[in-house]
Amino acid sequence: MARLDTLLAPRSVAVIGASPDTHKIRGALLHFLRKNGFTGRIVPVNPSYTEINGIPCYPTIASAGEKVDLALVAIPANGVLAALEECAAAGVRNVIIISSGFAEDEASAPDLQHQITALAQRTGMRISGPNAEGFHNEVAKVTATFSPAVDRETDDHPVALQARIGIVAQSGGMGFALFNRGRALGLSFSSIVSTGNEADLTLADFVAHMVEDPDTAAILLFLESIRDPAGFAAAAQAAKEAGKFIVAIKIGRSAVGKLAAASHTASMAGWDTGYDAMFHRYGITVATELDEALSIAAALAANPPAKGNRVAVVTVSGGAGAWSADAMADAGLELPALSAATQAEIRSFIPSYGAARNPIDLTAQGAQGGGMLRTVGLLLDDPAIDQIAVVTSLANPARVSLDGPTLAGLLAQRRKPVLLYSYTLPSDLGRRAVAEAGAVVFPSMAMLARAASALVQAGQPISPVGESEPLPSSVLARLAYPAGPMAEHVAKALLAECGAVVSPSRLVNSPAHLADAAAQLGFPLAAKIQSAAIPHKTEAGGVLLGITDQAALERAYADILANAKRHAPNATIDGVLLEPMAAKGVEIIIGIIRDPTFGPVVMVGAGGVTTELFKDTVHRLAPVDEAEATDMIHLLRSAPLLTGFRGAPAADVPALARLVALVSRLADAGRETVAELELNPVIVHSAGQGYTIADALLVLSPAGPIGA
Repeated sequence: MARLDTLLAPRSVAVIGASPDTHKIRGALLHFLRKNGFTGRIVPVNPSYTEINGIPCYPTIASAGEKVDLALVAIPANGVLAALEECAAAGVRNVIIISSGFAEDEASAPDLQHQITALAQRTGMRISGPNAEGFHNEVAKVTATFSPAVDRETDDHPVALQARIGIVAQSGGMGFALFNRGRALGLSFSSIVSTGNEADLTLADFVAHMVEDPDTAAILLFLESIRDPAGFAAAAQAAKEAGKFIVAIKIGRSAVGKLAAASHTASMAGWDTGYDAMFHRYGITVATELDEALSIAAALAANPPAKGNRVAVVTVSGGAGAWSADAMADAGLELPALSAATQAEIRSFIPSYGAARNPIDLTAQGAQGGGMLRTVGLLLDDPAIDQIAVVTSLANPARVSLDGPTLAGLLAQRRKPVLLYSYTLPSDLGRRAVAEAGAVVFPSMAMLARAASALVQAGQPISPVGESEPLPSSVLARLAYPAGPMAEHVAKALLAECGAVVSPSRLVNSPAHLADAAAQLGFPLAAKIQSAAIPHKTEAGGVLLGITDQAALERAYADILANAKRHAPNATIDGVLLEPMAAKGVEIIIGIIRDPTFGPVVMVGAGGVTTELFKDTVHRLAPVDEAEATDMIHLLRSAPLLTGFRGAPAADVPALARLVALVSRLADAGRETVAELELNPVIVHSAGQGYTIADALLVLSPAGPIGA
């Protein structure tokens, strides 16, 4: 993807439909462009005026003379295409369509936005929007938006962090809200971009630009969908390699977007499963609200990553300390007791009623004379502490409890993260003093704890993308099976060809073969109906377990067939599958779904009949290797059941990880045809004893490209 310098840092800007009325969008665009210090050429275009506020106004873009780098189009939708054609003919390089009334409007012509896309492809002119709110480039002083958030008269906030953050938002209102609230927090920004309907340029294009932009140190995203998944993945990988963190707010999680699916795997996977897996792969931190995203960004921009999850809290209030401890614990962090030497040093300058353990309550008396920052210095030298939270009061309008130069010196060392929170509303003096030292005052205790958790995440290595080993050609051929579910015995045969361990079995389609099958397999047995039309056999009365003798086997066979006929009278029945009953173990579910945007996603979770009840699952983009599969397993809430809960023997986690990795390879190999795969339950036996795949469901879909 090419840099977008001439769009985001143009030397000349035309406003198509310019107006002298600053209360209108067309007038606000011109007004903010001038007011915020743009030094390039401004070209108002409107046949109704010869000049606007002292600037010559032209009837057409062609009559303006020199070629224009950027045109802002803010006219009714029915005139936009003609205006774009005129811009292309006049050699305009870039256009932002502010106008609405396209794909977001049910009353608009259905192909109007498609015509914009076609025009961009035909002419090579880059187009942002339509239905965009424009952009604001702080560095180049280009304000190409009507958002009041860029009005300098309302912007008198101290700047705490010099590292600039770029914002890309599919909602202009939310993008500029991040800018507005971030400035109040003390953050600095490079460009704030609203992408609108993305007829041509997408969110991925702007992320790719910011990754290469030397003025952008980090990126904030507000998105609903990714229209160019391959481009976004490339940009996210480049950001990871460049050390530029990305924080994303993904909206639409409550939409009715669950897949209509035959398996538990897909019915439990909301439409954001693929996004969550993609965010994890590229180290993107996910936030759920604006202040959370900004707090995480502030923490990551100002601090080194945390080497672990051990936090020390320094405060002057016992209540604030206890509250902080609760918030940290809720965020998955630990507050370890300090070493005896560190505690003894702290006790030497605090009163007897203070606390030196952790949380550290200096008390108001102990904090006097620089006690708080002296404590921070001690903690920076303590190898048992990974980051420090200072919880104090900055309410005093005449005096600041923290010495600014001393705080600045400690923060400049960047040895460990240091985060600050004021449990009283900070005074203007307090906020400015902390900002001048290079620190942000977090907006709430919950946001500080979430930021501390993100610093721990940032300090963890990102798992490399698993290599997908080639599967046998016979397996690839069988993935061309007609669309729809496979019967269990067919799915298991395919898994065996891939290298999975599958129990011995016999498919019986006549009562006369029952005795021979039982003699070969041995009692006790499990009997299951086999039909591609009956994917959930238990619901059809098609499964009987613990069959111990021949008479019971004959009854089970007859009952299973009768139940299946009642449940699905027109189903084609392959027969009844007999398998030895598996030894006891931990029940796990493994599955894959075909995400419509990002392709195959592999899942591991707590299995059995309670799968949908507890929804204890972890998802990753396929393929994964055994190392990443092992990480997935250990992230489950139910992982202790596999590692020896309450004295039980540990399960064969390495064998389970091999199976998860194998399933992910199958998903990757069949990314255009494998819609779903569910192994549920997989019974994981004691260490060294492997697993039993008790049931398998594979669903194929017609071949088609991912991300269409």
